[in-house]
Amino acid sequence: MPRFVDIQTNFSTGELDPLLRSRIDLQQYNNALAKATNVVIQPQGGMRRRPGTKHILELPNSGTTSAANGVRLVPFEFSVDDSYMLCFTHNRIYVIKDGVRITNINASGNDYLTTSITGAMLSELCWTQSADTMILVHPDLSPVKLVRGANDASWTISSIAFDGIPKYAFTLTATNPNATLTPSAVSGNVTLTANAAVFSSGNVNQYVNVTPQGRARIVEYVSTTVVKAVTEYPFFDTSAKASGSWELETGYEDVWSSTKGWPRTVTFHEGRLYFGGSKSRPSTIWGSKIGLFFDFVPTEALDDDAVEATLDTSSLNVIVDMISGRDLQVFTTGGEFYVPQTGTDPITPANLTFKAISRNGTKTGSRVQSLESGTVYIQRQGKSLNEFLFSDTQLTYVTQRISLLSGHLLKTPTRMALRRATSTDEGDLLMMVNGDDGSMAVFSIMRSQQITAPSEFITDGQFRDIGVDVTDIYAVVKRRFNNTDRYFVELFTYGVFTDCAFTGGAAAGASSLPHVGKALNVITDGVPQSDEVVSAGGAVTFDRSSTTSYEVGLPFTVYAKTMPVEIRLQTGTRLGFKKRIVEINAFVDNTQHLQLNNNPVPFRSFDNPLLDKTEPTFTGVKRVNGVLGYSREQAIEIGQSLPLKMTLLGLEYKIAVTGGT
Repeated sequence: MPRFVDIQTNFSTGELDPLLRSRIDLQQYNNALAKATNVVIQPQGGMRRRPGTKHILELPNSGTTSAANGVRLVPFEFSVDDSYMLCFTHNRIYVIKDGVRITNINASGNDYLTTSITGAMLSELCWTQSADTMILVHPDLSPVKLVRGANDASWTISSIAFDGIPKYAFTLTATNPNATLTPSAVSGNVTLTANAAVFSSGNVNQYVNVTPQGRARIVEYVSTTVVKAVTEYPFFDTSAKASGSWELETGYEDVWSSTKGWPRTVTFHEGRLYFGGSKSRPSTIWGSKIGLFFDFVPTEALDDDAVEATLDTSSLNVIVDMISGRDLQVFTTGGEFYVPQTGTDPITPANLTFKAISRNGTKTGSRVQSLESGTVYIQRQGKSLNEFLFSDTQLTYVTQRISLLSGHLLKTPTRMALRRATSTDEGDLLMMVNGDDGSMAVFSIMRSQQITAPSEFITDGQFRDIGVDVTDIYAVVKRRFNNTDRYFVELFTYGVFTDCAFTGGAAAGASSLPHVGKALNVITDGVPQSDEVVSAGGAVTFDRSSTTSYEVGLPFTVYAKTMPVEIRLQTGTRLGFKKRIVEINAFVDNTQHLQLNNNPVPFRSFDNPLLDKTEPTFTGVKRVNGVLGYSREQAIEIGQSLPLKMTLLGLEYKIAVTGGT
């Protein structure tokens, strides 16, 4: 019976879509996994056990304030030293810093800040931040600003008092007053004088049009015969305009209001605050005056004036997000656009236009994220993850589908967050919460090395939201304990090996645990003990007391499986032949526990003085012999049965094949 030796040097493709099962011709196939559950793929190619989650706080689970009515994680970066994760629920904001909940907000005795933002708004909440101020918008909410005060517990939230709201004629009426009209100047700030009583105080922010040339916006009512105005197009001269050669254009009102709706999206870009879309004007963006973030009323159309433009296309394009990048990028339900700028020229009222790039559409409520190479967004139906990036060869933006090889991991994603790499053994970590089953699709990305390696995170419960505070990854998780749904904010950290983990020092047990009825992993002084079931009173007793530290938490399954072993010879492939893996050599790094095809890999040496000491870590090659069983689709399964460290770099294996050479 012939034997062959093969090696999988890395896992940098991540989990491969089952639709690609037969694509052994793909280069990515050789570095892929059939399953990658609760592991993170490193840019060097290895796979590492994912971090556990540490319990931070429990959210309300009943009444109007219940997290079941809506929850949203929003990062707030005040300074280099002070950053926060804000957890929004119905009419509340919880503040978390460095994994600790801030209490006694504004000396109120409450551990939350009261807001007017309802739970129903949170799925479409949009925000942007500059210095100590965050702007939050929603189509049904007058934009608000959130400001951090003198310390971690000092916060204020209030509606924005705009210096000027742009106008729009939702119902336009033009009349020809029976009077002459005389402008005091042809351009700029002018006084318009009529020879009869034709004006009223309601004409402020309405328009005067003159034939053959001239248009002005009324800014001040003086009397029934005199108003002050700002020209948008200069008058031909200052002579009296006869009745019938000018008209009064009325019907203009605030473009944002409780009846017309409020802005849907927001961002800062090159000195302006931009709002995008509203219920009544879903395809329009508005930019403030330069440096005057709350003044959106255009005056003399100078370069630093307020700007406004509408996406006029053949299909409906509701603006769902905007982001400031190389250019101002606009994402809609119908396509992806950007505002072109020539060289270093800024956006001005004269050059604000849109260029369409693709027609994928962007999913509402899932904020787009900026990578090192471009911007990633979830397609409108949630079926693909796309990247919007600038091509130096084509000198324009292009869209690429980066989930092509792993589309099965996207199961109606609802939220997305990005954690940027902080060391050489990390890639950018893009995480998407799936609405179907509460799993999380996780992409380890390093575009400069063409690495896009997906895996899947699952837990005892359902992930509901994900957020990143600089480097800290927070999740809102729905868990069911004692037949009751409960909601927790948890922090991903390699400091724990379990989920919803509680830690402590020297103790004989743990109390005040929420995991009633669940069997928890117990680790004392770094050594896994037998699992313990949490009593009705929320307590567990350890088999062996801890002397320095303990951890109790929910176990999670670490599981990976290689693609079916494939041998290619000059005479053809051996896919249909029965095969058996005879020997496996695993390249591991800083690893304490590993199972290959359900065979435990020994890590403890016989010369260890005591078996109750912390499991030693090992870096090198571990061999497993005697793997039993023939099948036509032989593969190597990687797993763990203990909550300990694991990093697998690669696999070499010897294969026996029946039926030919």
